[in-house]
Amino acid sequence: MNQPYEFLGKKISGPFTIPSGIVATATPIIHYLFEHVPQIGVMTTKSIGPVPRLGNREPIMTQYAPGCFMNAVGLTNPGADEAAKQLAALYLPEDRFLLTSIFGGSVEEIVAVARQLAPYSDGLELNLSCPHAKGYGMDMGQDAALVKEIVTAVKAAVSIPVVPKLTPNVPNIGEIALAAAEGGADAICAINTVGPAYFTQLGHPVLTNTVGGVSGKGVLPMALKCVKDIRDSVDLPIIGCGGVSNADDARAFIQEGASIVGVGSVLTGLDSAAIASYFDRLEKDLKDQENVSESLVRYDVPMGFTPFKLLSNERVTDDISILTFDGQLDVKAGEFVFTWIPGVGEKPFSALTDDPFSLAVINVGVFTSELLKLEPGAEVMVRGTYGVAVDPGPNANVIAVAGGTGLAAVYQIARDFGNASIFMGARSKDRLYFAEECQLIADVHIATDDGSAGYHGVVTEMLRESLQSMSESEIAATTFYNCGPAPMVQAAERVEREFVSSDRIFSAIDYLTKCGVGICGACHCPDGRRICVDGPFISAQGD
Repeated sequence: MNQPYEFLGKKISGPFTIPSGIVATATPIIHYLFEHVPQIGVMTTKSIGPVPRLGNREPIMTQYAPGCFMNAVGLTNPGADEAAKQLAALYLPEDRFLLTSIFGGSVEEIVAVARQLAPYSDGLELNLSCPHAKGYGMDMGQDAALVKEIVTAVKAAVSIPVVPKLTPNVPNIGEIALAAAEGGADAICAINTVGPAYFTQLGHPVLTNTVGGVSGKGVLPMALKCVKDIRDSVDLPIIGCGGVSNADDARAFIQEGASIVGVGSVLTGLDSAAIASYFDRLEKDLKDQENVSESLVRYDVPMGFTPFKLLSNERVTDDISILTFDGQLDVKAGEFVFTWIPGVGEKPFSALTDDPFSLAVINVGVFTSELLKLEPGAEVMVRGTYGVAVDPGPNANVIAVAGGTGLAAVYQIARDFGNASIFMGARSKDRLYFAEECQLIADVHIATDDGSAGYHGVVTEMLRESLQSMSESEIAATTFYNCGPAPMVQAAERVEREFVSSDRIFSAIDYLTKCGVGICGACHCPDGRRICVDGPFISAQGD
């Protein structure tokens, strides 16, 4: 690919970046984007601070209108020590500019992080603009004198370019940009999200943080005004971002003086292949004076909530229950939903049944503990569905391997496609659930670690013995689906690879899933795919 683009002295492969905290939030995703999306010439990392931060409890993102969002992730990051290890192992193509975003609670903290991460970066973005984390970001970026002090200190500490990211939530962003320039800034990035703002659904604030930053189509006019004001105040390269949905929006930023255009919230709901297609079309639109790219945007991502009333809470053990609700869901095998208790949080679940809607819940933390305490009549909120429905193909022989709450997903597959065998694993007989229902639709094989029911041992060893007894023709017609904790799923894949090629193995691992729409990147696989939009059942072929 030709390289007509340049940023801060480095030739780059494309004129775009994805703003910090969106999609490219982990090194496996960054690596995936390096390989598949050359239009992203400037790769901006998640903001990294001095110590690890878990961030806010879910919900961390909401949509108040199509293409218009609020978020309060809470500066989730692994901390500078771990980030340095990850960035050191990341292969950086010659034609990409790695812009590492950093933050801190004081000038000294920011400088310390800058020194630690500069050796692995082409430039440092200073997050002086996050609107929903007290003591960080915007709290610093609204003070021109402090902005100048921070930029000056970081410039003195490192030998690579420094790019402060400015907040729009100031009376005069040009004044802040001028202070940054006086401190030695090499470029300016603007804008971060607008706010903080507030949004409710069904009478409750959606974000667990209550307030968050606004992004998406609605902030475009403000972002363009900020870039214009910055250009009128300083003669520095500008990364312009905020509300870009199509090539006309990108052209508007370029006309106002942006050297690089940030494309972020518009990627909501797009799987990895769709992101590559979107950027390819966006670049083509810019070159050909067209504006087709917005036709690839997902404005149908479901982020609204529906209330459900609990009918029964059927205990299996002290930490396992089956919750049945007063309605039904239109959910296909492989898809999942989020269940929300306002004020407590939300988590993703595969529906155990869809008519009536029911969930299998195992107590693994704060949210599931609260779910298990619910009594009939209690109300929860549900959003979705999400994920890619599975399709084993015609006449496929399905073997599904499940552990923990993974049974819900594989039960749906066996029910909807037939000709299925379910391999269920549990520590003991008392932790088995829904076995009788499974036996009505599939050939069921049970393994318990203590031998109290079925096979005495782990489910994957039972699986190997069963596969060894099958004919070559039976195995040749088999597609595998695995769902449950990572150790079990990975063990199942190892067994299955002894008998079939990886393209016949699909797995859903209990990775942390937070936003559900592909933006936060929390659910990334080792190969950079995100299970909320590329899965949840991911082909082992990409491992």
